[in-house]
Amino acid sequence: MSHIGHGADMTMVKTRRRSPARQTAGPPDRAEKPLIKTTRPDRNDLVRVTFVIPADEPPGAVSVVGDFNDWNPFAHPLRRRANGTRSTAVSVPAHSTLRFRYLAEGGVWFDDETAHGADCGAAFIAL
Repeated sequence: MSHIGHGADMTMVKTRRRSPARQTAGPPDRAEKPLIKTTRPDRNDLVRVTFVIPADEPPGAVSVVGDFNDWNPFAHPLRRRANGTRSTAVSVPAHSTLRFRYLAEGGVWFDDETAHGADCGAAFIAL
């Protein structure tokens, strides 16, 4: 697994802290804070993970990249939603651990502080 952006040109920004770290449901009025939502495993033992960030923070295009998409910055761009957020979703095997980061316009990498933790330069969530 290669980590794109882990070099001298890497820029970091922090997102606001939110608790609890894992959210399974909730109202869409949380546009000001990052959020990770998960579903229960489906009949194929897949979990849908939705990554949500505010629509305007940071400005410009943002993608979520991680081991689930081979760190491809074009695979999962976050799309604007009517509720004032941007989001994208991935389906992954239940009981897996996802390592990921966000990549904003201009090569700005940032982490989601609502993740369960961080290792090897990336945030992670355990499903």
